[in-house]
Amino acid sequence: MRLNDSGTADTIAAIATAVAPGEGSVAIVRISGAAAEPIGRLLFAAPGRQAWDSHRVLYGHVVDPASGERVDEALLLLMRAPRSFTRETVVELHCHGGLVAVQRVLELVLAAGARRALPGEFSQRAFFNGRLDLTRAEAIGEMITARSRRAAQLAMAGIDGGLQRRLGALRSRLLDQLAELEARVDFEEDLPPLDGTAVVAELEAVRAALEQLVAEARQGELLRQGLRVAIVGRPNVGKSSLLNLLSRRERAIVTDLPGTTRDLLESELVLDGVPLTLLDTAGIRDTGDRVEQLGIERSRAALAAADAVLLLFDLSAGWSPEDQALRELVPEGAVLLVAGNKADVAGLAVGLVPAGAGEPADVRFCALTGAGRDALVAELLRRCGAGPAEGLEVALNARQRDLAAAAALSLGASLEAAAQQLPWDFWTIDLRAAVRALGEITGEEVSEAVLDRVFARFCIGK
Repeated sequence: MRLNDSGTADTIAAIATAVAPGEGSVAIVRISGAAAEPIGRLLFAAPGRQAWDSHRVLYGHVVDPASGERVDEALLLLMRAPRSFTRETVVELHCHGGLVAVQRVLELVLAAGARRALPGEFSQRAFFNGRLDLTRAEAIGEMITARSRRAAQLAMAGIDGGLQRRLGALRSRLLDQLAELEARVDFEEDLPPLDGTAVVAELEAVRAALEQLVAEARQGELLRQGLRVAIVGRPNVGKSSLLNLLSRRERAIVTDLPGTTRDLLESELVLDGVPLTLLDTAGIRDTGDRVEQLGIERSRAALAAADAVLLLFDLSAGWSPEDQALRELVPEGAVLLVAGNKADVAGLAVGLVPAGAGEPADVRFCALTGAGRDALVAELLRRCGAGPAEGLEVALNARQRDLAAAAALSLGASLEAAAQQLPWDFWTIDLRAAVRALGEITGEEVSEAVLDRVFARFCIGK
């Protein structure tokens, strides 16, 4: 938390709602700190005998104290410390939406003595003041940026403390074992013998729980961030038809003419809770058309940057050397699903193709009728690591996952010391590292530099 020259926290302010020119009915300017209420009293004129009580809404106008001009008709909400999000006194000015009025109000607030808040600074103060642990604070940021209902549900579980409780319980178990071991290092002669087998069993159980959380983190990452999937194939194999089928709207032009798609088309959608950005690429082929060549160059770039590649070919025409050449363009390590389209024309059944069937397609479908769509989607998500999300209650983000993985590795080293029957103090070295890593996840052991990086990813006003 940044302090002013007197050693107290600055009063900060920011627009706390999304605003756009001419859009939005309400915009909120949020002020937090010791000077929040004096600034509110200076700028806000509440007619009549309205009482300035905490957690009460006042009606009036924001007034420029220099000129007496009424800047906006507004509501004021006063929340005195500690009953606020930051546990400081907070004042919110609920103004008319759009850009001009709310920017003018913010300028008056800053001129009255507040400082413009940094990204995530309100949430950072809530953390420093004990209102939130770090997992809850990060979950708030994830709720704001959620791209699907399932991602929002995971974020809500974090806000409710589900992740903190699980990690806190694991850390507490490790602290119990560390205390027993360190007691034996210093006072073994005065204490009853320690059951090393029981300690090992407890460390193994905690490590298994951490490894499970790390494994589930990939699925949570997909639900939060989504996937970029490039749809590639020769011209006129049905790429645009598939894009329209999955997005359930006519985003791409569909004709019988090869080379219809001359540019990269993007469509964002959510399939089974996973946000996807589908890239409908121009058909990759040799052509003298300069415009089409530019589209093909963009297709190659999209192919290299995609998380997964959906390679389409025409079942009625069969697998061709051109299809094989496209398959060889897919970057090594990228998720690849080969889908055969026009199963109806070829007279083939839709759905997954059994492994070892001896045909290039992994799945067969028909973009025109939609037959086989569900099988294609399910197989694509499965290959990307997005299994059923129903049983997923909490999920680590990337920072938390790396720390949990480090804690699991430290426990592995501690268990190795146990396996070699080394003295108790050798067990404790890596056990302490595991405890520190879990404490860094929840914020119990974390540097201010790390906190600055975490909260810098938040939007301004939160």
